[in-house]
Amino acid sequence: MRHTAWLMSTVLLVGVACATPVHAGTFTMEQVLGYPFPAEMVAAKQGDQVAWVLDERGVRNVWIASAPAFEPRRVTRFTDDDGQELTNLAFSPDGKYLVYVRGGDHGENWPAAGSLAPDPSSSPEEQHLELYAADLATGKLTDLGDGDAPAVSADGNRVAFRHPADGSVWWVPIDGGAKPKRLFFDRGKCRDLRWSPDGKMLAFVSRRDDHSFIGLYSGEDQPIRYLEPGTHRDSYPRWSPAGDDIAFVRRPGRGGEPKPQLEPHPQPWAIWVADVKTGNAHAVWSSPETLEGSYPRTAGGANLHWASGGRLVFLSDLDGWPHLYSVPTTGGEPLLLTPGNFMVEHVTMTPDREWIVYNANTGATPGDGARRHLYKVPVDRAAPQALTSGTSIAWSPVVTGTGGTVAFIRAGARTPPLVSVLPFAGGTPRAIDAGRVPPDFPVAELVVPKDVTFTAPDGWTIHGQLFEPTHGEAPHAGVIFVHGGPPRQMLLGWHYMGYYSNSYAVNQYLANHGFVVLSVNYRLGIGYGRAFHHPEHWGPCGAAEYQDVLAGARYLQKLPGVNPGAIGIWGGSYGGYLTALALARDSAVFKAGVDMHGVHDWSYTLINGWLRTKRTRYQQPDWEKILKTAWESSPDATIETWTSPVLLIQGDDDRNVHFHQTVDLVQRLKKAGVPYQEIVFANEIHDFLRWQDWLRADQATAAFLGDKLQR
Repeated sequence: MRHTAWLMSTVLLVGVACATPVHAGTFTMEQVLGYPFPAEMVAAKQGDQVAWVLDERGVRNVWIASAPAFEPRRVTRFTDDDGQELTNLAFSPDGKYLVYVRGGDHGENWPAAGSLAPDPSSSPEEQHLELYAADLATGKLTDLGDGDAPAVSADGNRVAFRHPADGSVWWVPIDGGAKPKRLFFDRGKCRDLRWSPDGKMLAFVSRRDDHSFIGLYSGEDQPIRYLEPGTHRDSYPRWSPAGDDIAFVRRPGRGGEPKPQLEPHPQPWAIWVADVKTGNAHAVWSSPETLEGSYPRTAGGANLHWASGGRLVFLSDLDGWPHLYSVPTTGGEPLLLTPGNFMVEHVTMTPDREWIVYNANTGATPGDGARRHLYKVPVDRAAPQALTSGTSIAWSPVVTGTGGTVAFIRAGARTPPLVSVLPFAGGTPRAIDAGRVPPDFPVAELVVPKDVTFTAPDGWTIHGQLFEPTHGEAPHAGVIFVHGGPPRQMLLGWHYMGYYSNSYAVNQYLANHGFVVLSVNYRLGIGYGRAFHHPEHWGPCGAAEYQDVLAGARYLQKLPGVNPGAIGIWGGSYGGYLTALALARDSAVFKAGVDMHGVHDWSYTLINGWLRTKRTRYQQPDWEKILKTAWESSPDATIETWTSPVLLIQGDDDRNVHFHQTVDLVQRLKKAGVPYQEIVFANEIHDFLRWQDWLRADQATAAFLGDKLQR
């Protein structure tokens, strides 16, 4: 493959011990990281057929399964840990073809690798994206050319897609019978391609920096039409069942008087419906000008669906929690469908548009606030029904074309993520790919974490998961784990994101090798209501969430059997930031840490991000105060009190946290005489694409913590 050469990563190690922790466990890091991880679950619109991507120690392949047996069948035959993503799965409506994308980095924050000022003319090899179509009857795989985000037409014959180079829209026959060609010209960067029910029109979002339009393509001889264009940011187009109307989300365009940057402010939005024939549109519902009414920032955003009975379903935090609502397309008061103190996360609609299937962190089992269970609810009344329960964790539900089966991914505290099926009417879930779990995966030796709470200095209740050791003699060394994101929640079992399943595996390994581990769900995370998710004085505005991390360490120090003088910390991304902040501010508490691709100077991030684009006019917020607060909220600001040793890990092609954050920190640590070690993966990204790189990083993490804390 022409786009794999960049992944020949090299690793720079400076003084990293390769020994295992002092307390020997019963399994290796390689064994506990050997779990298969399914993702990208989709269902065909006709029949009972589902597809997903399975990552087995870095070897990614597309799989499908069909009713009634739902016996998994592999579609692709990749055999290497080559770091190439498989994403954007899409069935043709008749289920005869499956389209997918190979390559790229779909989790990146900016397009040009390692560049502070991206060059729009650059096209690095690592960004190459290839579009494939699999003929499910013959097994033939056809390379359709460079492309991303495919949308298969209603007749199943054509695939519209976004060109990765410039965001333009192209199309190609699904059998590869002709070369791809550009479908139309649009000045914006196009996304969210949606065919009309009859396949004669294509709706799309045209993003134009400070505003965006909903566009309609109707044929080569017809000009592009835009639905009620204005100065707004329009997105999320959704066709009515008959194809006569399109619902969409409308938010204000970027501009106006500068908003306060160090305090929260409402971010209003609305749902509109446009007549396709005339282009005329009207508002169906508008959010209140409150913080709770702000555009939702959890999975799926607005989660807008056109339901049966002339209703629209959407997600909002109106009552302080992410919940589903429905409203008539003619307008009116929204109906709360999912009342209660919990969050709705992954959402899908049944083919008949009469039900919503979703997962939520609620249930009858103690600790369900740190799990996910599946539910279904009719679109016109608040009558949720549980589909799963107990100590399992369920996510990514899809409903098959006949509406008879719900396919999803399910895990437990010990059982790794498995593709499962369940009758829509209810019943017992059945895992269909349990045979892919390696024989040496240590299911029986994993611990069941405990749901615990403790109190932050300002009175907030903070939740966490406690992993207690199975080996070694007390007193045990303790480790705080801090997740990234930060809109994440660590769970009482394997996580629905691959990055955090990796973290869960490492915490299990540490517990098996004599550590007491506390995973802290600090404020800024999800699962505990909007106020918890959007606190004041967060991150660069004051680092208020750090007090939750320190409170977790104080809690750990007081546990029986824990050595209060041997507390460490580790985390990645935002968790790397909090790890560095802990070491910089409280080395007396945190005796060692592992910082994976963390932010170390918020002011650098602001100057090279927000500030660069916002200093465009005379009227400005108080940038000096903002930058001063950002600096004081950074690990670099208290480098003089940092004495504990740290292991720094990052890929130098990181497009979420600039690699310079680590380069700069190393120079500061050297000057301050702080002991540090480093691992740099050349050409790797933020969420490492190669399993071998995760293995090396995780082994080094455990070895470093063992060497520094288990003496």
